[in-house]
Amino acid sequence: MFRLTAPLGAAAALLASLLVAPPPVHATLQADLTITDFEATTLPPGVVAWGNDGPSTPVLTVEPGPDRPGAPDGNRALKAVYDVAQWGGWSHDLATAQDWSPYEGFAFWVQGTGSGQKIFFEVKDGGTGPGASELFESSFTDDTAGWRQVKVPFADFVRRPDYQPGGAPADGELDLAAMWGYSMRLPADSGTLVWDEVQVYGTAPPRPVRLATDRPVYTTGEKAEVRVSVSVTTATGAPLPADLTVGYRTGTGTATPGEDYTPAEGMLTFPAGTASGSAQAFTVRTLGDRRAEVAETIPIELSGAGTRPPAEHPAIVIDAHGLPYLDARRPVRQRVADLLGRMTLEEKVGQMTQAERGALAAPNDIATHLLGSLLSGGGSTPTPNTPVAWADMVDGYQVRARQTRLQIPLIYGVDAVHGHNNVVGATIFPHNIGLGAARDPGLVEQVGKITAREVKATGIPWNFSPCLCVSRDDRWGRVYESFGEDPALVTRMAAIVDGLQEHGVLATAKHYVGDGGTTYGSSTTADYTIDQGVTEVDRQTLEAVHLAPFAEAVRRGVGTVMPSFSSVDLGQGPTKMHAHRELITDVLKGRLGFQGFVISDWQAIDQIPGDYPSDVRTSVDAGLDMIMVPYAYQEFGRTLKAEVEAGRVPMARVDDAVRRILTQKLRLGLFERPYADRSRLADVGSPAHREVARTAVARSQVLLKNEGGLLPLRRDAKVYVAGSNADDVGNQSGGWTITWQGSSGPITPGTTILSAIRSRAAAVTHSPDASAPPAGHDVGVVVVGETPYAEGFGDVGRAGRTLGLAAADRAAIDRVCGAMKCVVLVVSGRPLELGDLSRVPALVASWLPGTEGAGVADPLFGAVPYTGRLPFTWFRTAAQVPINVGDAAYDPLFPYGWGLRTDPGRDRLKALRDRLARGDAASKAAAMTLTAALPERNWTTGGAVREPRVVLGAVSAAATLLDRSGTDTFAQGDTLVSVARDVAQATGRRPDLQAEADHELAAGHLSRAVALLARAAR
Repeated sequence: MFRLTAPLGAAAALLASLLVAPPPVHATLQADLTITDFEATTLPPGVVAWGNDGPSTPVLTVEPGPDRPGAPDGNRALKAVYDVAQWGGWSHDLATAQDWSPYEGFAFWVQGTGSGQKIFFEVKDGGTGPGASELFESSFTDDTAGWRQVKVPFADFVRRPDYQPGGAPADGELDLAAMWGYSMRLPADSGTLVWDEVQVYGTAPPRPVRLATDRPVYTTGEKAEVRVSVSVTTATGAPLPADLTVGYRTGTGTATPGEDYTPAEGMLTFPAGTASGSAQAFTVRTLGDRRAEVAETIPIELSGAGTRPPAEHPAIVIDAHGLPYLDARRPVRQRVADLLGRMTLEEKVGQMTQAERGALAAPNDIATHLLGSLLSGGGSTPTPNTPVAWADMVDGYQVRARQTRLQIPLIYGVDAVHGHNNVVGATIFPHNIGLGAARDPGLVEQVGKITAREVKATGIPWNFSPCLCVSRDDRWGRVYESFGEDPALVTRMAAIVDGLQEHGVLATAKHYVGDGGTTYGSSTTADYTIDQGVTEVDRQTLEAVHLAPFAEAVRRGVGTVMPSFSSVDLGQGPTKMHAHRELITDVLKGRLGFQGFVISDWQAIDQIPGDYPSDVRTSVDAGLDMIMVPYAYQEFGRTLKAEVEAGRVPMARVDDAVRRILTQKLRLGLFERPYADRSRLADVGSPAHREVARTAVARSQVLLKNEGGLLPLRRDAKVYVAGSNADDVGNQSGGWTITWQGSSGPITPGTTILSAIRSRAAAVTHSPDASAPPAGHDVGVVVVGETPYAEGFGDVGRAGRTLGLAAADRAAIDRVCGAMKCVVLVVSGRPLELGDLSRVPALVASWLPGTEGAGVADPLFGAVPYTGRLPFTWFRTAAQVPINVGDAAYDPLFPYGWGLRTDPGRDRLKALRDRLARGDAASKAAAMTLTAALPERNWTTGGAVREPRVVLGAVSAAATLLDRSGTDTFAQGDTLVSVARDVAQATGRRPDLQAEADHELAAGHLSRAVALLARAAR
C-alpha cells in the first residue's frame, strides 16, 4: 500500500491531458551514408563469411553488377554462393564504431531468385566491438527474381531473440550511437544471392526524452515508505530545451488498493535547462493487514508528452511473508513440500527452465515467464567485465524474480572450470589436466574452495564444474578438461566437489556418462570428429571406466549432474545421453542414490531425434530436471506445459524435478540470501588466491627428460627464450578463458612464462622465432605448444588440426637446441607429437597453467622441486592414439604416471618416516621399517637410491603396513611410492608396469604399486 507524501499539484483529469510537448527539435536533413560498397575487385576490409562448418560457410566474391537499377558504369557487387546446413552468412565488421542515430533506417540492394526464403539481417549496436554488441534484426522475403532495394526503418528492428554475443549490452534499446556493422544470415538451404550498396538512409525523427527510475523493482514490507526517483535523459546528453512535466501513478497489479497500498498519482516538473540525467522523487507508503501472504505487486506508470517511458515498467513489490516455506527454522523437506503445494503448473515449468542471460528479450522476462534459472554461457559477460559488474548484473536479475508471487529466487550458473574464468582479473588456475598431473586431492579441494569464493563474491551460487570425464583419446578437443585417462585418478580428484560445495557454491558433475570415450569419427555435430560422438562400450567398461568418478561425486553429495552431448552404445545402437532413462533415472538416481537435480547441457535436447515436443517429453521422462534452453525458453515453457496438460508428461515427474531443484535452492540459502555477498569482492584475483594458483602450477609441471641434470637452471644463467607460448597469457590459459574458445594475447591480468623467467634469471634474451643471435647465452628455453580452443573446435581432423607442433615452433626448437643446451616447455591441452628429441636434453610438460606463469619458473630454477606426473600417456607418434594405461600393446614415449623428480629421495623418505611415526600402530610400524632404508650408504650424495634392493625392500614392507593403516593419507602413500618410482624410471624398462603402478596407487593399493615398480626396475 502507498500513501503519497509528495504534493499532487493537479487533479487526475489534468494529469490525463498531461502538458504540452516541448517544441520539436528539427534535425538537419541527412544525406544517405554508404556503409559498404563493392567497387574493388576484392572483399572490402571487415567483410567475412561464417558458418557452423566449412561447407556451410558461403563463398563470397566480388563480381560485376552493371544491371542493378541506378548503378554507375563498372559497378560491382558481392556474390554469395551458399549451402547452409545449420547456420551461415556474412558480416561487415567495422574497425571503429559509427554513429547512425541521425538516420531513419537501414537499406541495401539485393538480387534474389524468387525462392520464397525468409532472410534475416541484423545490426550491431554498442558494446566494445563487433563481437560484443547487441543484435537487432529484421528480415525480408526473397520473393523477387532480380534486383530490389530493401529499406527498413530502425524503429522496426527488434532485439534478436535467439542469440546475443557474450559481453554484449543487454538494455534492449537500439541506441544507434555506436554501431559496429551488420550481418546477413542465410537460410538453411543452397542458393546464390547478390548484394550491393549497403546504406543508412533518411533523417531520424526527433528522439524523445527517456524516463527511468533508480530501480526496476522496489521490494518492501508492509507499513513501509518507498522513495521512487525518476530521471530524465536526452538522446544527445544536452539539457532539456523546454519545460517537461512527467506524470506518475500507481497502476493495476496484484496488490489491492486501499488494503495493501494507497493509490497515488502526481506530476514532476523539470524546467528548461535541466541537465540530462537529473532526477526528482516521490515517496509512497504500504499498509499492513497482518495476514500471511504471497508477494503482491504495484506497477509504477510514467508518462509525458515528448518522452519515452522506461523499457520495463518499474514496480513496487510487497514481499511474501508469514508462509511456512519462508521459515528458515523449518526442515528443508517441510519447506519444499509447502512451497510445492502452492505452485501452479506454470510456476513449476518455470523452475525447470534455464535461459541464457543474453537471450532475454527484457530482464522482466524472468518474472513474466517465471524463470527458475539463468546462466552465462562461455564469454557471456557484463560490460564492463569486472567483479562488481558481475555482482550488479546477477543481483539485477535476482531482483526481477522478486516480482513473482512466490518469490522463488533464481539460481544463476556459470562455467567456472579453472577458476572464475569468465571474469577479467579473476584467478585462473591450471586446467584439470594440470591438476591431474599434480596428483594432490587436497590441493584440488583448495582450488575448488578459492573458485567458490570468487564465484560466490559475484553473486553466483552454481558452477558447471567439475568435469569428471575419463578421456581416452588425445584427439578429443576436451582432453584438458579431464583430470586424466585413469578412472582411479579422476575419482580421486572428485575432492574438488567438497571445495566448491563446502564454501557455498553448488557443484556439477559432468558430463554424465562416457563423454571421454567417444569413438573417433562418430560425431555428427557440425564438423567435429570425436566430440559429442558415440561411446561404444560394454556395460562392464562403462561402469569401471566412466561411471566410477560420478559414483564418487554422488557419495560426496554433489548437487547437480549434467549429462553429456554424446551417445552411449552398449551393443543395441546409440542412445543420446539426454534421452537415456536407464542411465539417468535407473542408475544415477536409483542405484547410485543421487539426490540433487539433473541439468541438461546447452541446447542438448535439440539433438534428440524427433520433433521439439518429443525432445521435451523424452528428456524429462529420461530424468532431466532442469533444461538448459538458452534461447528457446519461451518455446520450451509452452511445450512442456502442453505436454503435461495432455498427459504425455506425468505431473509426478514434474513434481519430482521441481522438488529436487527447490531443495538445492533452500540448502544454498538463496531464499534468505539471494544477493551477492560483496564483502568478498576484493578476494577476486587477490594475491593470496594467485599464490595458491602458482603452487598448483608448480606442482603440475611434469619433468619428462633431464639429461645431465640440466634442470634446475642456475639463477646466474644467461637465458635465451623462444617459442610461440613464452609470452602469452591467453595461450597459456587455453580455452574457457574470458570467452568460450579463449584467445591469444593479454586477455586478463597474469604473469607470462617469459616475465617469470625474467624475474629469476640474470639475463634474458627473448626472440619468439629464435631469429636473434644465440651467441653468449648459457641455456635456451623454448616454450611451444597449442593455441586456445574448446570442445569440438579442438578435435583433431577438424579444420586441419593435428597433434603435431606448428612449423614455427618446430623451427624454434631446432634453431635453439642446435646452438646451445636447451629446455623445451610444452604448453598444451594434451600430449603432442614432438618428433626428434635427440638434441633436447630437458623436456617439461607445462599443460595450460593459467594466469600464474611464475609457477612454471619456480621448478625451472629450483625454487621448488619437480614433482608432477603424467595424467595421460605420452605417445611416440599420433598413429598410436588412442593409447592408455592397461592397453595390451603399450609402447609410449613416456608412460602414464611418468615424472622425474628433482628433490632427493632420501629427504622425502626421512620426512615421511617422521610423519608416519605420529600415526596409528600400522603407521608407526611402517615408520620403523623405513628407518632401515635411511642410512647414507644406501644413497648417493645427491639423494638418489644407491642400493635398490635394500630401499625397495623397506618401501615394500612399509607399503604393506600402510595398506592396513587408518591414519595414513593419500599424500603419504604417494610419497612412499615415489621412491620406488625413481628406481623404476632410472632403468627405463617396462613402461606398462610403471603405468599400471600409478593406477594402483590412485586406487589406494600401495603394496601393489610398489610391487609393480620393483618388477619394472629388475
